[in-house]
Amino acid sequence: MSAVVVRFAITAAVAAAAVGCGSDTAEPPVNTAAQTMRVSYGADPDNYGILHVPEGEGPYPVVVLVHGGGWAEQHDLSYFEPLAESLVAEDIAVWNIEYRRVGGAGGWPITLADADDATESLAAEVQQAADGRLDLERVHLAGHSAGGHLAAWIAGRHTLGPDAPGAEPEVRARSATIMAGVFDLSMAVENGHDRFVRNLLGGMPGDQPERYAVASPIEHLPVGIPVTAVHGSADTVVDPDQSREYVNRARAAGDPARLRMLEGVGHADFGDIDSPAWKAARSVILEHVTDVHS
Repeated sequence: MSAVVVRFAITAAVAAAAVGCGSDTAEPPVNTAAQTMRVSYGADPDNYGILHVPEGEGPYPVVVLVHGGGWAEQHDLSYFEPLAESLVAEDIAVWNIEYRRVGGAGGWPITLADADDATESLAAEVQQAADGRLDLERVHLAGHSAGGHLAAWIAGRHTLGPDAPGAEPEVRARSATIMAGVFDLSMAVENGHDRFVRNLLGGMPGDQPERYAVASPIEHLPVGIPVTAVHGSADTVVDPDQSREYVNRARAAGDPARLRMLEGVGHADFGDIDSPAWKAARSVILEHVTDVHS
């Protein structure tokens, strides 16, 4: 499919990096200009993303951002845009993806298939829109809440059987940062968040065991890449044990998984660009993206 691109004006994403006071060495400059465009990856109105590419020749590493909101129609990618701009200022391309959601045209298996298609489009429509300036050998995944679930699922979709959505992907991530993510959908049901999961998968685990197995990232270990789970200890929406259990099982399976538990941080804090939660997550993302071994 040919890329459908709407180009926006080039904007200053952030102010220039401050020069260190009292130091002979200035901080490395940040890229304050970026090209921003809306790119379609499918035929549905929700099959699109906002692509941010730094000005310059590249190639640039890419962060795929996946927004949360209970996989529900009323939540979209807009709350991730300030976070995207804070990353592109570091000479990183950002692909902030939208997908069909429950209450609209989404649900099983469409929501997962869209997450896969949006990621796969990096090698086609999105790379075309970026004029070939994306480094697809340095793709990093980052998601929050339900988007954390989808990002973790994307990271492990290559382990799925040939008939599953997302199987046999062309685009593979090098690392992932999951913020307050839902890794075990059966656990989420058992801990009281069944309404969102049930709406996504069309039933309880006993009713849809195969869907739960395919959709739960914790069932797809090892994934073979570094995954860092960042969670707030005060999260009352997604149990912090989701991240603890995933990291424990990932390590046991041989993955280089890490857990960063943020004391006193709640669930929604990751969506606030000025919050300690986002600053911590951003630091992890930058660490992964700049680590040549990731």
